[in-house]
Amino acid sequence: MGSDLADAILFEALKAVPFAGFSEASLSAGGQKAGATPAEVTALFPAGAASLIERFSAWADAEMELRLASAPPERVRDRIALAVRSRIEALLPYKEAARRASAFLALPSNAALAARLLFRSVDAMWRATGDRTSDFNYYTKRALLAGVYGSTLLYWLSDSSDGNADSWRFLGQRIDNVMQIQKARGAVEKVAAGLPDPFGILAAMRAPRPR
Repeated sequence: MGSDLADAILFEALKAVPFAGFSEASLSAGGQKAGATPAEVTALFPAGAASLIERFSAWADAEMELRLASAPPERVRDRIALAVRSRIEALLPYKEAARRASAFLALPSNAALAARLLFRSVDAMWRATGDRTSDFNYYTKRALLAGVYGSTLLYWLSDSSDGNADSWRFLGQRIDNVMQIQKARGAVEKVAAGLPDPFGILAAMRAPRPR
């Protein structure tokens, strides 16, 4: 019992999701179609529908990594755009399931799961682009990308343009906005680096005067 069976259950369950949503009914139907016993389904998806969505998200992350590995662009901006687009395009055959997953994760009771899965996805995207940041920028980059990916995904879910051209145009605009923010942030940090340390000044002002 392992990943192959879990994937088989996932893909069979995704066929039921457009009708029954991410639910125990979809998971049970997926298990039956995949030839899994109820015990195997429970072991592989201990949290039921939540585990099913988590598996769906992990699969999409892996698909994104495979697509990006084949021909990564040179510029960071282009690599990030391709990472976001690749993950969304992986969902194309399961667009209604992706819509149901978004609705499931939007429930207040699933907020923690939604945050965890979003962080995993944007972290996977940055790592797939070759980013190995480990300082404070690690969190800044992921927070910015979370906004870009989340908004683009929601736009794509309601996009009916030919080839989803409107979604990719929207993605390009969001990436441009983020790059401008990063550029401005870098300029501020460069200027700040040349200024006196405010904490050092305060410490000196509070130090006792020599007698």
